[in-house]
Amino acid sequence: MKPSIGRIVHYTLSEQDAEAINKRRSDFHKYLKSEGYGDIGYIAHYGNEARAGDVYPAMIVRVWDDDMVNLSVQLDGTDTYWATSRREGEGLHNHWVWPPRV
Repeated sequence: MKPSIGRIVHYTLSEQDAEAINKRRSDFHKYLKSEGYGDIGYIAHYGNEARAGDVYPAMIVRVWDDDMVNLSVQLDGTDTYWATSRREGEGLHNHWVWPPRV
């Protein structure tokens, strides 16, 4: 199949992806506890810990070629992750695949 904008795929997190997601969530918790925090419209980065190898649904937001795309990854929490220039690849971290038919 050929990727196109708006299609849903499965994305597997790499170690670097998981570290970046968990850092944003940790930073949010630190800021939340600070005296300067107020209800000012921040998007909370809050959710279950992300780990390398975790698979999440992702929407294709830009197509570069037949197997390289940018993705908006729906995480297990209140936030998303922008995965840029990712290639299709079965069984690999940092890659996306078409979801299986069930």
